[in-house]
Amino acid sequence: MNTLFLDAAFSKPTERPPVWMMRQAGRFMPEYWEIKNKYSFLEMCKTPELAADVTMLPVDLLGIDAAILFSDILVTAEAMGGDLSFTQGVGPRFANPVRSLADVDALEVDVLDKLQYVADAIKVIQQRLGGSIPLIGFAGAPFTVMSYLVEGASSKDFKTTKLLMHNHPEIAHKLLAKIAKVTAEYLNLQIAAGVNAVQIFDSWALALSWNDYQEFSHRYIQEIIANLNRKDIPVISFCKGSSVFAPVMAEAKPDVISVDWNADLLNIKNSLPAGIAVQGNLDPHILYADKPVIKKTILQLFERMRGTDGFIFNLGHGIMPDIPFDHVKYAIEVIKDFKY
Repeated sequence: MNTLFLDAAFSKPTERPPVWMMRQAGRFMPEYWEIKNKYSFLEMCKTPELAADVTMLPVDLLGIDAAILFSDILVTAEAMGGDLSFTQGVGPRFANPVRSLADVDALEVDVLDKLQYVADAIKVIQQRLGGSIPLIGFAGAPFTVMSYLVEGASSKDFKTTKLLMHNHPEIAHKLLAKIAKVTAEYLNLQIAAGVNAVQIFDSWALALSWNDYQEFSHRYIQEIIANLNRKDIPVISFCKGSSVFAPVMAEAKPDVISVDWNADLLNIKNSLPAGIAVQGNLDPHILYADKPVIKKTILQLFERMRGTDGFIFNLGHGIMPDIPFDHVKYAIEVIKDFKY
């Protein structure tokens, strides 16, 4: 197996930074649309062969150093009882938002049987990978999943979620505790099925104040990580806002902290306890730019990180759907040509 990614995640020396990209199996690839135009998004997630087809696209077309399971952070919320749908151009919606104690009480926590399709997909993907590169599993962090359940959809200001947290913290905590329990069991299901690493996505943590992040996000991520069967499985913690929250994130003892593009990556690395690797942190908008700009910006980051063990190249967040495929492929070529 190409172990570059796993070595860097465990802060071992590597000959170059390993590369994978968030949303690497996505809408910027024509091949993705060939599949997407035939099936709904949830059908793709829930059909192991289709999930494997999409997972393998960046492996076959880009030559990345790690694959990531094709799924969605909201499958846990759906399994718990959320009426989930995805609409083109709108995104995810829950027809039954969670707003009251009764709504929270109605959510189920013994839901692993409903998520068995994810374990099945992992087994198919690992057969296809044939031990060539590691496979990353993932889940949404409790605060982010809660925000979708409470808002009923994506939100710009998270007003309903924050009102629940501030006016009825006991309801918010009961909801978060349920999501955290499901999330830990779900990630352990993925580990048992054969993933080689896991990432926790707290996509909307940046909406939170420092104190609210600690109370309504961090403590639940800490609980999840403490309950993982993580022997030989690196755990990556990502949030939008990691440039601010990294010192708190480190307290949960992940192996890797994935950093957004608002920070100097070396400064973050040097501020963390020894043995915690960093992942990131190219601004994905750079991939719209001309190729010489892409190359210059990547090499600047690599020179900044030269001599640092525990560095995985990634974007500060996911690839946007209209980034030219050719630019992504070029960026990966630049990375793979680099040597420390």
